[in-house]
Amino acid sequence: MAFISSCTPVSWQCRIVHLLVRARMRPHAHAPIDPLSVRREMGRPRVARRWMARSTGATMERRTAGHGWPGGEVVSWPGHAPGAPVVLYLHGGGYIACSPETHRPLVSSLVRRVRGRAFVPRYRLAPEHPFPAALDDALAAYRYLLDVERIAPAQIVIAGDSAGGGLALAVALAIRDAAWPHPAGLVAFCPWTDLAATGRSLEENTERCAMFAGETIRRAARFYVGSADPMRPLISPLYGNFRGLPPMLVHASEDEVLRDDAIRVADAARRAGVHVELQLWPHVPHVWQFFAAVLPEARASLTAATRFILARMSRPEHTNPAASPSAS
Repeated sequence: MAFISSCTPVSWQCRIVHLLVRARMRPHAHAPIDPLSVRREMGRPRVARRWMARSTGATMERRTAGHGWPGGEVVSWPGHAPGAPVVLYLHGGGYIACSPETHRPLVSSLVRRVRGRAFVPRYRLAPEHPFPAALDDALAAYRYLLDVERIAPAQIVIAGDSAGGGLALAVALAIRDAAWPHPAGLVAFCPWTDLAATGRSLEENTERCAMFAGETIRRAARFYVGSADPMRPLISPLYGNFRGLPPMLVHASEDEVLRDDAIRVADAARRAGVHVELQLWPHVPHVWQFFAAVLPEARASLTAATRFILARMSRPEHTNPAASPSAS
């Protein structure tokens, strides 16, 4: 496993963003979670998101659901080459909030760098649709790319942030177990991989994290897990068997409560023989990649992810192994 702990000085922009995020999010960290209120709150800064997305030069096109495929949004770089990367991007939001629209700034910033396309599915949200709804929709989105868009799996990278990062890894486990063609790689920004909430950083970073307390994570998990076992690998990929998965890039904040979700899943994948690039960043908020328009650390993270994605396109070394299924 290639492990890098960022030793670059924290930018002044990062210090300001950290303060602003903390001022907005921490007052709610210990409050009861109302999914509808969270959705309204996360959907509010529409003008800023629209400006940040348009400033990248990427274009957005909606896809309607039908024939078993989920709806969503295609984000494209104008004039992309036919063989350019295609990112299946799974948005975060704790499985209870957010959408392709909320994640336009992040996805369009990534698309601009890889000079390709992304499909962001509108997967169903909990608590109305607990596990396995999000997983089923994400798998259907992958089949949509393969069967409808006719995209070669060697062109596809599955990526996501927070809950979407954990979902990306769960999708990879399910793809492996179903013996479907594998994507070229996996990218997880601040992934939520342990919905059983056993990581030490839930306590160690509960005051340092700009967004959440450890208890926030525990309470949010119940909406998606429902009556299922939170240690099922397709809910919490940390507990899965990673043998045979494609190369993986994982970025997380040193200060966030989900730090250990990233470290432990990267270590589990490494022990299973997967190529893993793990990088921890100091003082950045959870999913700081959102702020690429203003934050040097966000641009650096997306640039590293771009290098990883483009390297996967030039080295399609991963083939389907005859791997044993993980417990699902």
